[in-house]
Amino acid sequence: MDQTTTFKLATTPDEFEQIHRLNYLTFVEEIPQHAPTADGRLVDKFHAENTYGIAVRGGRVIGMIAARRRRPFSLDSKIDNLDAVIPSGSRPVEMRLLAVHPAYRPGPVPVQILHFMARYCLELGDDSAVISGAVRRLPLYRALGFQPFGPRVGTPEAPYQPMILTLEDYARASGLRRALNDAPIDASPASVAQPYGEAVNFLPGPVPISSAVKSAFNRPAISHRTPTFLTQLATLRRRLAGFVKLPDCQILVGSGSLANDVVAAQIGGLGKAGVVLSTGEFGERLADHARRAGLDFHWARLPWGAVPSKADFEEALAQVSNPGWLWIVHHETSTGVLHDLEMVKGLCRDQGLKLCLDCISSIGAIPLDLSGVHLATATSGKAFASYPGLAIVFHQERPVSRQDLPRYLDLGLWAESDGTPFTHSSNLLAALDVAFAEVERLAGGRCANPELASWFRAELRHSGFTLVAPESHASSIIVTVQLPSHLRAVDVGSALEQRGFIPSHRSGYLSSRNWIQFSFMGSPTKDQLSAVLAQLCDLASLDEQAATA
Repeated sequence: MDQTTTFKLATTPDEFEQIHRLNYLTFVEEIPQHAPTADGRLVDKFHAENTYGIAVRGGRVIGMIAARRRRPFSLDSKIDNLDAVIPSGSRPVEMRLLAVHPAYRPGPVPVQILHFMARYCLELGDDSAVISGAVRRLPLYRALGFQPFGPRVGTPEAPYQPMILTLEDYARASGLRRALNDAPIDASPASVAQPYGEAVNFLPGPVPISSAVKSAFNRPAISHRTPTFLTQLATLRRRLAGFVKLPDCQILVGSGSLANDVVAAQIGGLGKAGVVLSTGEFGERLADHARRAGLDFHWARLPWGAVPSKADFEEALAQVSNPGWLWIVHHETSTGVLHDLEMVKGLCRDQGLKLCLDCISSIGAIPLDLSGVHLATATSGKAFASYPGLAIVFHQERPVSRQDLPRYLDLGLWAESDGTPFTHSSNLLAALDVAFAEVERLAGGRCANPELASWFRAELRHSGFTLVAPESHASSIIVTVQLPSHLRAVDVGSALEQRGFIPSHRSGYLSSRNWIQFSFMGSPTKDQLSAVLAQLCDLASLDEQAATA
């Protein structure tokens, strides 16, 4: 029998049945808080509102704890003016029903399961937690940062001490885990609820990776100086460049952010001022790249989700005397807005501007013609469906090495060295080679199903949800949903994960705006989209009913 203890959220009927029986064992047979029943089950009165963290060994639930966010808490009926203890403006949660089978109480399981639930709640944005801690276990709670308050509650036979945990106290106390023999656990809600490989992945990265790509990555590593590697690199560069109708590209070991830093360095060599136009998170990151590179530029900062017109671009360019370049994100991943590439290309052509594009979330996803574009960036992850780790910079002109640049950011040095001035990764290159072959086979791109994307957006709107991108410029790559105020993106996203769907909701720029995203980079089917839509509607309905109850 498997002797590994796993900490997770309860999701299956069998797990909930075991919770009811452990609840009975602890709070009826051991601690006489409830009357006995014939079936040996105790269903908590707040069961429908509880989120249960459980410890599982060999399929058996050996420990549990419940978290509940709905007021009034059970402590509200036992403590006068509980709000005086809870920090003003915080998002409190109540933890209850800590129970561990007697055989596992002397070991680390009680601490581990408390630690697991504290991490889980704090990750969801709950910044304080209250609990009625068994007096005999006060050292355990204190070790995690819980602070006692108010008089003890309960009965003489089962006394409890009200306690509170704040994010600040938890961070300060979490270093005590080793002293308490708290073995490391992976308690992130995404990994706990459902491994990516088993769930339906709606993330813009990482996306599902095929077995062929995995096999290519797992080949024995070879030197980046061998003829085999150099030939594969040269061939892949030629295929990638031809795919977007540009002469050449360089493939660097790094992320998309590195690729944009390289572009910023190249823009600096133009000797002219320019414009960065942003309509979301990644456009604003371009402005940060430009600022850190010391570029002379005007930042046209439009509202998130805006669709810039030709007049908007012209007005921005008019703020610069004799502008030489324009740098924008083609597909704004944060909002799902796809900018009008042909209009922008025509504008730059008419005004003699060097157009630079961040195409990180559009290349490989939809058909792209970058002919005439000065510089463009991509990455090996995202819609190419390979492993992240390779930064791709496409260029219209052959770059010249410049001594005033850091060596790694010198695109000309890469070009003059046949793409290998530094150590490269044969494993990442082989994986991208195989993944890109699939994109080439699809021709239109992995997300080139505008009808399916349009159907999904229409169904979302019909169900009462608000989408960030206007339909006129909504991409078939990302759908960003503005959730209503009675729903929290972190709650909805985590609940979907528990139900087998992995949306994007954890990035700060999403959670701060109460947005949740669904990416098509994993090529979801209509059945999968229908299923996640049904779950989303169910969660919204449940929460709305609870809010009005």
